[in-house]
Amino acid sequence: MSKEPIILFDGECIFCNGAVQFIIKHDQKGYFHFAALQSSFGEKLLKAHPELSSIDSIILVQSELIKIESSAALHIAKNLNGWPKLCYGFILIPKTIRDYFYRLIAKNRYKFFGKNETCMIPSKDIRDRFYL
Repeated sequence: MSKEPIILFDGECIFCNGAVQFIIKHDQKGYFHFAALQSSFGEKLLKAHPELSSIDSIILVQSELIKIESSAALHIAKNLNGWPKLCYGFILIPKTIRDYFYRLIAKNRYKFFGKNETCMIPSKDIRDRFYL
């Protein structure tokens, strides 16, 4: 397992790809690395952690800890530059409420935002932050 924080995301989801681009924009130091759930890295992680097999949205692997759903999103925001860091304040809302709204969006993300036929291909300047 890699030591740097890794964000696993749905590589076919247009909204998820936009979120990755947003994170990259607000992570100028390159703290986060990325892998699509559909990548061989993502498949290996899911095989090593079968309890995550039902999760088809964001997963944050950080220091051997795994965070999912709203907790993952908020811990990512905590480490970004600028105003997105303020979103971490939502951690004060009970997890059951946060996750309810997170799951509502995640469940309907293809309907609301669409789906790509293939995973995104990172540009040369950020390719070293992606695991395939």
